[in-house]
Amino acid sequence: MNNIDEYFEHRQTVRQYSDKPIEPELLNHMIEAAANAPTTGGMQLYSVVVTTSPEMKRRLAPCHFNQPMVTDAAAVLTFCADFNRFEKWCVQSGAKPGFRNFESLVSAMLDATIVAQQFNTIAELNGLGCCYIGTTTYNAQQIAQVLELPQMVVPVVTLTVGYPSPEAKDAIKAERLPLSAIVHSEKYRDYTPADITAAYAEKERLEVNRQFVKDNGKQSLAQVFTDVRYPQSTSDTYSRLLRDFIAAQGYAFPE
Repeated sequence: MNNIDEYFEHRQTVRQYSDKPIEPELLNHMIEAAANAPTTGGMQLYSVVVTTSPEMKRRLAPCHFNQPMVTDAAAVLTFCADFNRFEKWCVQSGAKPGFRNFESLVSAMLDATIVAQQFNTIAELNGLGCCYIGTTTYNAQQIAQVLELPQMVVPVVTLTVGYPSPEAKDAIKAERLPLSAIVHSEKYRDYTPADITAAYAEKERLEVNRQFVKDNGKQSLAQVFTDVRYPQSTSDTYSRLLRDFIAAQGYAFPE
C-alpha cells in the first residue's frame, strides 16, 4: 500500500485462510494497539475472548451456523460488552455501581464495536485478513455458554482472523452506496423516490446481484433482503431471544 487512503479504498473482507498460524506475540500486540481506541469515559467496557484451539473453534462453529470461516481461521475473536469487570472494581473500591440498565449496555456495546473495528484495521495492515461474523447477536446465549461468560457480559462482535489463502486474493470488492446516498449536509434530508432509485441503481445493476434475484425467484433485490435474507419472522424471533438473554445477563430494560 502506498498510503492509508489506498488501503481503505481497496480493503476487502477475507473469508478464506491459509494454514499459517498467527504468532501469539503478534496477536497480543494487535489487541493491545486496538485497545487505544476511543471508549466511553475511559472505562473500556469490553473484553475480548481469543479462540485459537481447534476444539474451541469446533464448539463455537454451531453458534455461527457452521460457517467455515470459524474453524478455518487461525483465530476467532469474540468482542463482548463487559460491565462485569468494572462493576467488581467499583464494589471492591467502596463505590456503588448503577450500570445494570439499558443505557449502560449500549455504551458497552459501542465500546466493543469500536475496539473490534480498530483491531480489524490493525490486523489488515499487518497482512492478515478478517471477516465479521453476523450471527453473534443471533445466538448470544449459546456463545455465552461456550465461552462461559458471566453476568454483565454480552457477546457483540465476532471476527475471524488469519492469513489469506491464495484464493482469497481474487475476492470481489463489496459494492457500496454512493456518497450522495449516505451524506446529509447540516441536517437530514429525507429521500425522494428518485433519490432511492439513484442510491441503489448500481447495486441493482451488478450481475452478481441480478443473479441473486433470479436464483431466489424474486422480482427485485430488495425482496431478496426482506423475504430471504432478513425476513421479519426471523428478526422477531432473534430479537426476543436477544432481549431475554440480555435481561438474564443482568441488564434491565426501561419500563
